[in-house]
Amino acid sequence: MSEAMAVIREFANETEAHVARSVLEAHDIPAAVLRDSAGGMLPSMQLVFPVRLAVREDDVDRALEILDAPFTEGDDDYSGDDFTSPAG
Repeated sequence: MSEAMAVIREFANETEAHVARSVLEAHDIPAAVLRDSAGGMLPSMQLVFPVRLAVREDDVDRALEILDAPFTEGDDDYSGDDFTSPAG
């Protein structure tokens, strides 16, 4: 299995990249968010250097398939209006 990484997507902000990473990791695909913001001191650098999402080269096709899949009703774990708060 190859450990080389490939950038599969660029994002305008870090939050979107982390959401995409979480989706991939929920499907057992390790992913990394890459950004250059001078250690957080210059977040405006993201305008010039977008936040990138990278996966192993062996996982590229599957990762893109997952990220490009449309969300349809019933894809989430929550089904129905029977939610009750743990607080009562």
